[in-house]
Amino acid sequence: MTTITVEKLFNSRAQELELTLLNGNEKGLQKTIYNAELNRPGLALTGFFERFANKRIQILGETEMAYISRLDTQRLMEIAHKMFDFDIPLLIISKGITPPFEVIEAADKFDTGVLSSRLSTAELTNRLAAYLEHIFAPSINVHGTLVDVYGVGLLYTGKSGIGKSEVALDLVERGHRLVADDVVKITRSRPDVIIGTGSELLGHHMEIRGVGIIDIEELFGIRAIRMQKRIEVEVNLALWSETEDYERLGIEEKRTTMLGVSIPVVRVPISPGKNITVISEVIAMNHMLKVYGENSALEFTKKLSQTLARQSMTKEYLESDYE
Repeated sequence: MTTITVEKLFNSRAQELELTLLNGNEKGLQKTIYNAELNRPGLALTGFFERFANKRIQILGETEMAYISRLDTQRLMEIAHKMFDFDIPLLIISKGITPPFEVIEAADKFDTGVLSSRLSTAELTNRLAAYLEHIFAPSINVHGTLVDVYGVGLLYTGKSGIGKSEVALDLVERGHRLVADDVVKITRSRPDVIIGTGSELLGHHMEIRGVGIIDIEELFGIRAIRMQKRIEVEVNLALWSETEDYERLGIEEKRTTMLGVSIPVVRVPISPGKNITVISEVIAMNHMLKVYGENSALEFTKKLSQTLARQSMTKEYLESDYE
């Protein structure tokens, strides 16, 4: 389960979110953030704590602070103590507004960090949500190679030694870009989008059997690599088998699911003399045609059906023509 501490959030995003630490409680900085969701505790400030989303980061905007400023000291202390008693992970106040002393005192008592941001509430929420969604996005590691071919992210899979790295190397030499080799980290950034990145340790290095480890960036330059790319098609490489029934027309698109996202999968048989690099370029271009609404296989079968229908009609006409 992915988690981050308040201290990590503050250290990594203090400048972008224009954050200032209002209390120096060390235990508060070590508190754990468990999810990417944010909460504006408007009803909680009135004393209604039923269904209070206490596991989320709490955001107080100008409206909430204006309400707090109208509370008498006793009521404010009561509300603040009750809110922090729910063990919230963090409180952030937008627009650089300084909270009353009672809020800071209650936060210190319950070991909770309080931050101030000079950003507006909407801007703070948008930036913070984007960062947290990236941190908490579901991810997996797969054995494969990811290459950007004509702007299409092709994920090569197959058993070890099948030739995934060699295909990627040939594609890079033809001007395409390597994203990751051997280990690809796949992250779901949106409900229908998965992004592939490389391992921090491996970077853009590649293992070529018989040669060893090579550095693609050093050999081919910065234009030969990408840091990340949306995965749009899986290309599964497998040894040719006479008993296997391979797709010939491509009318029925096979699909696979990764992290709940469905993408097309193309199974390419490997045999001596077969140019997988050119086939990869065709796969990428054909995918873009489908994205733009052009399906070559369906168009072919449609034209074939029309041709056969015309031939049948012509034959019937000629058979009935006695002049």
